[in-house]
Amino acid sequence: MKWLFLSLCALCLIACKPNAHQDEIRFAIAQAPLNLDPRYATDAASERVNRLIYQPLVDFDSASNPAPILVFWQVVSDTEYRFTLNKNLAPFHNQTPLTAQDVKATYDSLLALKDSPHAAEFANIKAIEVEGKNEIIFSLKQADKHFPAKLIIGILPKDLIQQGHDFSHNPVGNGALKFVSWQNKLTLQRTKDDQIISFQEVKDPTVRVLKLLRGEADLIQGDLPPELVKYLQSKPEINVKTSIGANFSYLGLNMQDPLLNNLKVRQAIAHAIDRQAIIDKVMVKKSRIAGAILPPEHYAGNSNLEPYAYNPVLARALLNEAGIKLPLKLVYKTSTDAQRVRFATILQAQMQPAGIDLEIRSLDWGTFFEDVKQGNFQLFGLTWVGIKTPEIYAKAFGSQSFPPIGFNRGRYADAELDKLLINEEWPAATTRIHQQLPYIPLWYEGQFAAMQKNVSHYSPKPDGNWDDLATITKNINK
Repeated sequence: MKWLFLSLCALCLIACKPNAHQDEIRFAIAQAPLNLDPRYATDAASERVNRLIYQPLVDFDSASNPAPILVFWQVVSDTEYRFTLNKNLAPFHNQTPLTAQDVKATYDSLLALKDSPHAAEFANIKAIEVEGKNEIIFSLKQADKHFPAKLIIGILPKDLIQQGHDFSHNPVGNGALKFVSWQNKLTLQRTKDDQIISFQEVKDPTVRVLKLLRGEADLIQGDLPPELVKYLQSKPEINVKTSIGANFSYLGLNMQDPLLNNLKVRQAIAHAIDRQAIIDKVMVKKSRIAGAILPPEHYAGNSNLEPYAYNPVLARALLNEAGIKLPLKLVYKTSTDAQRVRFATILQAQMQPAGIDLEIRSLDWGTFFEDVKQGNFQLFGLTWVGIKTPEIYAKAFGSQSFPPIGFNRGRYADAELDKLLINEEWPAATTRIHQQLPYIPLWYEGQFAAMQKNVSHYSPKPDGNWDDLATITKNINK
């Protein structure tokens, strides 16, 4: 807590004089995006930016049901879907029109890629045919009633795909915002009114707050300890908006590790964490304990999952039953983000009475995330962001979904779960996952955004997305 006390003292001593007004809307973010090619992006910042640069065929409504964006569709048969592009679509940012050929080229490229984490999602596609400029027919190898919900990848221009264009650093889509530059900061421009919106990485939460108070940033969202959120709420020049969250935070476990492959050890870890205490003390309002990736209000949610109660005595007993010599030494990897390190230190303290000695290794984001993807960890902490469909359970825990073709980073394999996933028995599948603990569920973190008073038409979303950057406005006369 010492760093937070000193930070708050520093905030109180600084006279926060806003800079000269600028037309640019400046968004200070905790983590810069890593990859602006939607075929490869998996980190939260990249996917949130990509939603603004590109448009997919399909997105989701407020109830997580698939909703048309670029197309409407017809179910021809169990294995055939016909998609028709809407009229008057926005062109790509290089001014070429978006046609059915671009859709085909985008998904053909995904099928051809061997290193895309999303490619496995489309392995069931048998063929993609185009009729005219506006009709795309997807033929499947096997029936899939959820197929339209999978078509959420942003569409790329065919000619640039064929040229081997570097979308990851120079994206070209047809979304609300187009790419301008990416040097010290990422700069985008809104197509409808030329509004410039920039994204500057500011890892330290106190510095992000200072930039907002000084007028050096117009908007910040998420990744702040609750004390700083409360501090911002006390400032008359700042507007803070909050909402319930749906993003799932968890501890990932390496199931190839002989210690963590023992169920009793995993149960002990689960009982060694006081989730509610963490939520009450160091998280923003509207955070809540989680049981599964999808929240209970989702159509595939499971409200019957009982949280693992904090019980260090039981945890220690489970470790003894597992034949573990105490203390159990484990290495926990996380990013250098101050709030994530804070979570780690609290977990470390909570686990000590349970006989668990947790070593914390905080790494820069790129190194940390690469270690996670490569399976170079015992424990790690991450958050699933923007997940809408229950197929995530197959991608995260299916025995055929080890990276790079899926997200089963802990290399968990369970034939019983595989069967449940294939049959889409979601309540039974989530119950099995909750019992077997291939990960340790933590919480759904509440969402908030803090902005200058002259910023309007922006609210945080339950999944943390930045979609309102398509509508955000800044009154420079205030």
